[in-house]
Amino acid sequence: MTNANKSEQKNMKWWQLSLFGVGCTIGTGFFLGSSIAIRTTGPSVLFVFILAAIGTYFVFDALSKMTAKKPEKGAFRTYAKQAYGRWAGFSIGWIYWSSEVLIMGSQLTALSIFTKFWFPDVPLWIFAAIYAVLGLGVLLIGSNGLSRLENIFALIKIAAILMFIVIALLAVFGVIDGTRDPQMPTDYVPKGILGLWSAFIFAYYAFGGIEVMGLMATELKDKNDAPKAGKVMIFLLTTIYLLSIGLAVLLVSWKVFTGEESTFVVALDNYNIPIVADIFNGALIIGGFSTMVAALFGVTSILVSLAEDGDAPRLFAKKGKLKVPLPAFILTATGLVASIVLSLLMPDSIYEFITTGAGLMLLYNWLFILLSANRLLNPGMVDRMKYYAGMALILLAVSGTLFNKEIRPGFFISLGFVVIIGIFVLMKRSSWKKEDTTGVATLFEKLQKT
Repeated sequence: MTNANKSEQKNMKWWQLSLFGVGCTIGTGFFLGSSIAIRTTGPSVLFVFILAAIGTYFVFDALSKMTAKKPEKGAFRTYAKQAYGRWAGFSIGWIYWSSEVLIMGSQLTALSIFTKFWFPDVPLWIFAAIYAVLGLGVLLIGSNGLSRLENIFALIKIAAILMFIVIALLAVFGVIDGTRDPQMPTDYVPKGILGLWSAFIFAYYAFGGIEVMGLMATELKDKNDAPKAGKVMIFLLTTIYLLSIGLAVLLVSWKVFTGEESTFVVALDNYNIPIVADIFNGALIIGGFSTMVAALFGVTSILVSLAEDGDAPRLFAKKGKLKVPLPAFILTATGLVASIVLSLLMPDSIYEFITTGAGLMLLYNWLFILLSANRLLNPGMVDRMKYYAGMALILLAVSGTLFNKEIRPGFFISLGFVVIIGIFVLMKRSSWKKEDTTGVATLFEKLQKT
C-alpha cells in the first residue's frame, strides 16, 4: 500500500464518523424493534430508550477514549486482550464474529420480506442472494468507500424519519385528519415494572452498531476527535428516537403495535397519505442493508485481527490485491450464506431465539469494553462511576429478557455460545503458555547474543 493511499484512509473527519455511526446504527433494530418495545411496555418505552441512550454513551465514551489513547486495528478485541490477557481477546473476537454472522442472516431475511412488499411472487431466497452479493461487493470497496456510502445511507434514513416527524406533527396539530384523533396516553406503564424491564433490551438493540464505529475510528485524521464524534452521534440518535416514538404513541394506541410492521407504518395507518407505505418500506430496506454492510465490515476486520494475533488461522490475514484478505472474505461470505440458509429453513421461532441470543452476545462485548477501559485508562472517579453505571444498565437489560417468554430462550442460547467459546479457550490455554514460554526463551537468547 502506498503512502498516498494510507494518508487517504486516515483522513476521516469527526462529523463523518458521526454520520457513519448513524448509518451503522439506524436499521431494523429501531424500525421494527421499537414497535416490539412499545408493545412490550407501552408509552413508558420512552424511559427505557433514554436509559439505553445513556448506557450506549458510556460504552462509546470508553471505547473512544481507548482509541484516542492508542488506536488499534482490532479495537475492542485488542483492548480486551491488553486488559485481561489473550483469553479475553480470543473470546471477545469470536463472540463478536459468530453473533454478527448469525444476525446478518436475519437481516437479509427481513430485507427480503420488505422487498416482497413490491414483488410478492418472487421467492425470498432470490432477494436474500441479491442483497448478500451487493453487501459483499460493498465490502470490497474498502473502509474509505464504505464510510462515504454509510454517510449517504444515514442521510436517507434521517430524511425518512424527519418526514415521519413532520407528518406526525401536522396530524397532532390537526392539519391532517385521520380516523383517530391524537391523544395523550392515560396509562403510562400499563404492564408494570416487569414490562418496562423486559422492554429494555429492545431499546439497546436500536443502538447496536457502535462497536463497528469503534473499528472505523482508527481512520480518523485526529484520533482525539473520537469522543466528540460519539457524543454528536448519540445525541442525534436519541433525539430522533424519542421524537419519533413519542409522536407514534400520540397518533395511535400502544396496543396497536405488533412488532410485525414498522413503528412508522403502524402510526400513519390511520391517515390516507399516498405512497407513505412505499417510502417507509424503502427506508426499512436501506436501514437493514446499511447495518448489514457495517456488520460485514466488522466481522471481516475482527477476523483479520484474530488471524494476525494467531487466534485464527494466519491465512485469514494474508493480504492480496483486494481491499480485504481473500481468505477472510471467503470465510465471511461462507458464514453469510450459511446464515441465510438457516434463516430460511429453520422454524421462525427457533431462528428468532438464536438471533436474540446473538444480539445479547453483542451486549456482552459492550460489557467487556467498559471492563477494559476501567483497567487500561486508569480513569478518575467520574469516569469510573460512568463505566460502572454502564455495566449495571447492560446487566439490567440482559436480565430483563428472563421476564419475556418470547425472548427468554435467547438468553440461554447466548450463554450456550459463551460456554462453547469458553471450552475452546480452555483447550488453547496450554498452547498459549507454550508460545509465551518460547517467546521469552527466544528473547533471552537474543539478549545473550547482544
